[in-house]
Amino acid sequence: MPTLAADPSRLSHARGALAHSVSAAVWRRSFRVRSADATLAVSLRVGLAATVVLVAFGLAGHASIAGFALLGALSTAFSRHEPLRRTAQKVGFVGVAVVASVLAGGLIALSGIPMWAQIGVMALGSGVAAALLHAFRVGGPGPVILVFAATAAVGFTGTGTQLGVAVGAAALGAAVGLGVALMPFAVLPWGPARLATARALSALGRVPRGGDVAEARAAIVTARENLALTAGSAARDHDLAALLAEADVALDRWLHDGDTSRLDAVVGHESELRKTKRHSPILGPGIEAAALPRPASFLASGVAALGARAVAIYAGRVVLAAAVAGWLAAGIGLDHPLWASMGAMAAMQGISYTHTVERGIQRLLGNVAGAVVAAALIALSLGFWQTAIVIAVLQIGAEVTAARNYGLCTLFVTPMALLIVGLGSTVGPEIGVSRVLDTAVGVVIGILVAAVTVSVTDRAHLTLPA
Repeated sequence: MPTLAADPSRLSHARGALAHSVSAAVWRRSFRVRSADATLAVSLRVGLAATVVLVAFGLAGHASIAGFALLGALSTAFSRHEPLRRTAQKVGFVGVAVVASVLAGGLIALSGIPMWAQIGVMALGSGVAAALLHAFRVGGPGPVILVFAATAAVGFTGTGTQLGVAVGAAALGAAVGLGVALMPFAVLPWGPARLATARALSALGRVPRGGDVAEARAAIVTARENLALTAGSAARDHDLAALLAEADVALDRWLHDGDTSRLDAVVGHESELRKTKRHSPILGPGIEAAALPRPASFLASGVAALGARAVAIYAGRVVLAAAVAGWLAAGIGLDHPLWASMGAMAAMQGISYTHTVERGIQRLLGNVAGAVVAAALIALSLGFWQTAIVIAVLQIGAEVTAARNYGLCTLFVTPMALLIVGLGSTVGPEIGVSRVLDTAVGVVIGILVAAVTVSVTDRAHLTLPA
C-alpha cells in the first residue's frame, strides 16, 4: 500500500475524509432514526437470557461474577431472525469467543505486564476478534463485546482461582444464551424464513415507487438462502420457494413492460407472512418453484474468508486504532485506557468511512447521555436485585434501538456496561466521566485512523452535501 507522502492523490483523499467528519451534513445524519422491523422479539429474548443468568447467580450468592455470565449470555444477540442451524452456529461461535476472551484477559492480568504492553496485546486481540466476526459474517453488537469481556477479566483477575471462576461463569452464561436463542424454534421453526420472505416482498413493493431493483433482488436471494437453511416438510419448502419464484417473475415483468398487476399480487402476501404462525399456505399447489441454493458451510466459508485481503486490512486498521487510542489515553493519565481502545474499535466497525464517522459521532453523544444516566443510577446505590432489573431493561432498550440509531443504542449500553462493572467491584458516579473521556479519545483516534487509511475507492462521503 503506498504511503500518504508517496501518493498525493491519497493524501488529498484523506484530507477530504477528515473535512467530511466535521461537516454539518454528517452530524445531521447521525441524528437520523431509521425504521426497523421485528425488533421486539429479539430484544425480549436477549433480555430473558440476561435475566436468567443474573437471577441464577444472585440466588447462588455469586453476584460478583454475574457480569461474566451476563457477557456470555449476550451471545444470543449475535443472531437475529436466522434459521435454527445458523442461529446455533453463530450464537455458539460467539459464546466460545466470549469464554476465550475472558481467559485471554485473565492471562494478561496474571502475566503482570505493564499497562502499555496490555494495551498492545488487547489491540492485537481486538484485531483478531474483528477479523473473526467479519469473516464468519456474525453481526449483532460486534467484536466490542469480546474486547469488553477481556477487559473485564483484566480488571477482575488477581489469582488463577479467580480466572477459573470467571471463565466458568462466562461458559455457563454462554450455554444459557444458546439455549434461549434456540427456544423460539420449538414454537415457530419457520419464523425466520417467513420473515425473510416478507422482507423480500417489502423490498419488491418499493421498486415501482423508486426503490432499488438490486436491493429487491438481493432480498430475494437472502430469503432463498434462509429457506434453504430451514429444515421442514417438502410442502412448506415448496410454498415459500414458489412465492419467491413468482416474485422474480413479477419483477422481470415490471421491468419489461411496467405492468404492476402481478407484482402487486405477490407483494400482497407480505402481511400474511408477518403474522405469528407456524405455517400458512400462500400460493397453493401448481406453482413452479425455483430450486433452492445449497447452503454454504458456516465453518468452511468463514475459514476461507479469513484469508481475504479485505479482512486483513480491516483487522489491521482496528489494531492500529485500538493501540494508538489506548496508548494516548494512558499517556495523558486517563483511568481506563482500555476503554479508549474499545471506543476506537467500536468506531471502526463502520462498513464505509461515512458509516464510521456517523458511528463515532453517535457513540460519543450516546456515551455522554448514557454516562449521565449511569451516574444517576450509581448514585442511588442500588442493591444487586435492583441493578439486575435495570440491566435487563437497559439491554432490551439497547436491542430495540440498535437497528434504528447507534447513538440511542449507546445511550442504553453505556449505563448497562458501567453497572456490569459495578457488579464485580465498587464504583462511584465519577466513573461516568472517565467513560466519556476515554470514549472521546477512542472515537477521535478511530476517525483519524479511518480517514488516513480510507480506501481511494470509498467515495460515499464525497457525495454528501456540505
